[in-house]
Amino acid sequence: MTLNHTHDPATRSWLASANAAGTDFPIQNLPFGIFKPKATPALDWRAGIAIGSDVLDLPALAATGLLQGLALSTAQAGAADALNPLMAIGPAAWQALRHAVFALLKADASAAVQTQVSACLHGQADVEMRLPARVGDYTDFYTSIHHATHIGKLFRPDNPLMPNYTWVPIGYHGRSSSLQVSGHGLRRPNGQTMPPGATSPTFGPCKRLDWEVELGVFVGTGNALGEPIALGQAEDHVFGICLLNDWSARDIQAWEYQPLGPFLAKNFSTTLSPWVVTMEALAPYRVAMERPDNKWDDLPYLASDANRQQGALDIQLDIGIASEAMRQQGQATHVLCTTSYRHAYWTLAQMVTHHTVNGCNLQPGDLLGTGTLSGPESTQAGALIELTQGGKLPVAMPDGSQRTFLLDGDEVTMRGWCQRDGAARIGFGDCRATVLPAMSI
Repeated sequence: MTLNHTHDPATRSWLASANAAGTDFPIQNLPFGIFKPKATPALDWRAGIAIGSDVLDLPALAATGLLQGLALSTAQAGAADALNPLMAIGPAAWQALRHAVFALLKADASAAVQTQVSACLHGQADVEMRLPARVGDYTDFYTSIHHATHIGKLFRPDNPLMPNYTWVPIGYHGRSSSLQVSGHGLRRPNGQTMPPGATSPTFGPCKRLDWEVELGVFVGTGNALGEPIALGQAEDHVFGICLLNDWSARDIQAWEYQPLGPFLAKNFSTTLSPWVVTMEALAPYRVAMERPDNKWDDLPYLASDANRQQGALDIQLDIGIASEAMRQQGQATHVLCTTSYRHAYWTLAQMVTHHTVNGCNLQPGDLLGTGTLSGPESTQAGALIELTQGGKLPVAMPDGSQRTFLLDGDEVTMRGWCQRDGAARIGFGDCRATVLPAMSI
């Protein structure tokens, strides 16, 4: 995706909130989500675009007569209660709608246009959000070599990084039914654990509940069964990116993960942010791949000069905790990690290509997780198990408490944004959930 006029940082909107300093949703962003006004019936979900502090109602915009051709038919696809039909149309349609909406929101739009578009706006405070798509399948990858090495040292001190890691974009099949949109509570899971020195496992609430800082990648157009997607075409099949928190029960994980890997330690909940930032909006933030081991001999189906030079994205991320006591005192979230997607060992295109190289068919709305996006520094650890070295180094909280892992009542908030000189800052909104006590069984 190349730069064009929709990336111009000097462009302003006639909607004042879209020009506010630090907004996640300036006119250069225009992410998609599924919403309904709080005052409308429960089934009145439709697609919208975030702009400033508002949501632009796509079906309402389609009815104004302001859109034409491919932009109009794409907006009309937003009348569904999930983005899947819109995702399936393809990049030419997504771009046509983005460019048309950009023109309608620009500061030089006529007074008549502003009046018509204003009637299609809802305040974000006045709407409810749901998952952006109906997710048929969810695959979670493992793209940070820093996270893989740090976790490997905790579980396998003598062999932290498996020999296949630098050759294969590793992933596992997640559970789509337990995906939740930001704002929902997270119920502490129950499960089996093996206490140190014990000869039989115990059952009860997880004691080592953790977060994982990830991105969620939504598939747009799919591929036919048996027809792999080549690396050069991989991003044409990606609709966009959201924030993803892959909650993890570390004590359950340590007991169950051999020999088949994640199961109950991962499938109880995954939280997504509601807004999907398109690949076109992310074009100004492309960067070269990083390989700390300087290994560049990927197998040919995973290698290209273009992917190496511009396949990575500098999406900055942070995550932190606001305890119940902190929230009662009006204190802000205490940020414990700040990292970036640019540190990933494998790119988004490599994930898509490897996923389909055996003929696996992706479908519109399928979700790919990037895996925990830890960076090289200790402050860039994307999970508490890394940050606290398996619980050995508690972190101090502003309310005087300490954390090795999450406690009931903790509100966890993850944020993401892109920012650099010569480009407009764009953001992803929040990915937030509060830890609730385990259910008795």
